Amino acid sequence: MITWMQRHKKWLIITIWISTIAFVGAGFVGWGQYSYGDKAGAVAKVGNIEITQGELQKSYSNLYVQYNKMFQGNFDEEKAKQFGLQKQALNQLTQQALILNLAASYDLSVSDAELIAALKEQRYFFKNGVFDKETYKQVLSQNRLSTKEFEAGLKKDLLIKKTLALLPSEATQKETKVLDTILNIADKINYKVLSQEDIILTPTDDALKAFWEGSKNNYMSDKAYVVKYITQSKLSKTYDDATVANYYNDNKTHFKDGTGKILPLDAAKEAVVQELNTKATKDKALRSYIAFKKGKLPQEITVTTVTLSESNNQFSAEALEKIAALSLTAPYMKPLLVDDVYHTFELIKIIPAAPKKFEEAKDAVVVAYNQEMKKKKLLELANNSLAKFSGENTPFITVEDKKLLTALSEAEANEFLQQLFSSDKKRSYITLANGKIVLYYILEQKLLEKTNSDLKESMTKIKTAMFNEALIKRLQSKYKTEIFIQGL
Repeated sequence: MITWMQRHKKWLIITIWISTIAFVGAGFVGWGQYSYGDKAGAVAKVGNIEITQGELQKSYSNLYVQYNKMFQGNFDEEKAKQFGLQKQALNQLTQQALILNLAASYDLSVSDAELIAALKEQRYFFKNGVFDKETYKQVLSQNRLSTKEFEAGLKKDLLIKKTLALLPSEATQKETKVLDTILNIADKINYKVLSQEDIILTPTDDALKAFWEGSKNNYMSDKAYVVKYITQSKLSKTYDDATVANYYNDNKTHFKDGTGKILPLDAAKEAVVQELNTKATKDKALRSYIAFKKGKLPQEITVTTVTLSESNNQFSAEALEKIAALSLTAPYMKPLLVDDVYHTFELIKIIPAAPKKFEEAKDAVVVAYNQEMKKKKLLELANNSLAKFSGENTPFITVEDKKLLTALSEAEANEFLQQLFSSDKKRSYITLANGKIVLYYILEQKLLEKTNSDLKESMTKIKTAMFNEALIKRLQSKYKTEIFIQGL
C-alpha cells in the first residue's frame, strides 16, 4: 500500500494541496469583492453581463488594500504592476459574471427577504449588538456608497453563493479516509541545501561583453521627451471685504468645521482668502497656457527646456505620464499642479529607447550575468553531487512537518515538503522559488497510525475548490468573454 501511494502520490498530493491553496488563498471568486455598478462604459462583457470601469476600479482597490495589509503597509503601485493586480481584479469580475450568467439561465434570484436577512448579519452595521438602520446609513455614507449601490452588490454576492451552493461538495467518509491516509505518509530523508552563495564567480570583460551581445535589447535607454515648460506659482493677493463676503455667500458649503457645521464668515475668512488665491492662480495659469499655445507669452514669463525620462524626471510620475500621452501634432498640456506650482508643458521631441553601449549597461549586465551563471552553475553542482551527497538526516516527516527541517526556513521547508510529497523519485533534488536547491534521498517510508482531526471540513473545502475550478472552465466555454481594454 505504501509503495503504491509513493508511486502515485504525485497526482494525489498535487490535487489536494494546490486545490487547498487555491481555496484558502484565492477564495475562488473573491467573496466580499462587491461590485456596486458605475455610470462608466464597459471594460468587458461576459455572456449577457457587462463589467464597468467603476466595477474594475473598486475590485482593484479592494485587492490593493488586501495586498497592502499582507505587505504591512509597504505595497505600492509598482508592486501592484508586478503582481498584475489589474488583471487579477478583472479575472475576479469575469468569474463572478460567469456565475451570474449561470444563475440567470436557471432563473435564480435573491428575494428582498433574503437581502434583509443578510444585511442584519453584517456586524459592522450593529449597534448594541443588533442591526441599526442609522448606523447602516452612516457607515455607507462614510464610504461614499448609497444604500442602493451597496444592496445591489450584496444581492449579487448572495446570488453567486446561492448558485455555487447547488454544487455537491460534502465530503464522503471514503474521501475523508483517503485524505487521512495521504497525510499519514511519512518519509525519513537525508537532505542537503545548496544556494547560490556556494557559487563564486569572477567574470571577465570578455565574458560580460559576450553576454551583453546576446541580450542587448534587455539593456535599453529610457524613452525620453524634450519639453518646454512655463510655471505659475501660487498667488497671494489682497481682497476687499465685499469680495470675500460675496465668495463666502456663494460657496458656504466649502467651509465647515470638524463636525460638518458651516463656519461663520469671521471664522472662515482665512480659508476663503486661500480659496480665492487658489482660484486666481489656476485662472492665471490657464491664461498663460492659452498664450503659450498661441505663441504670445509675455516677455516676463520664462520658458525652460528640459529632457525627461523615467530615470531623469524632476517632476511627478503623473506629469511624465501625461507628457508621454502628448503627440507632436497636439503637443500642449493644460496646467498641472506639481509641488504647489502649476506647470504647462509643450512636447518638442520624442527620443526613442535604444540599446545602451556596453559601458553604460555594464553594472546591470554584471548583475544579470551573475544571476544566470550562478543559477546554471548551481544546477550543475546539484546534478554532480546528487549520487554521493551527504547531508542531514530527518526523523519520519509528513507534509506538515516543516519545523523539523532545520536547514530551511519554515516557508522554504513548506515549499520543499509540498514538492517532496508530490514526487515519485527516491533520490532527486527540488528547486525552490528563491533559487536554492535541496538534494534529498528517501531512506525509509512508512504509514503513520494516527488520526487527523477535522479532515471532513478540509476535504469539503478541497472538493468545493475543485468543483468551482471545473465549473469556471465549463462556463468559459459556454459564455463568450470580451475584453475591451488593452493589456489585459
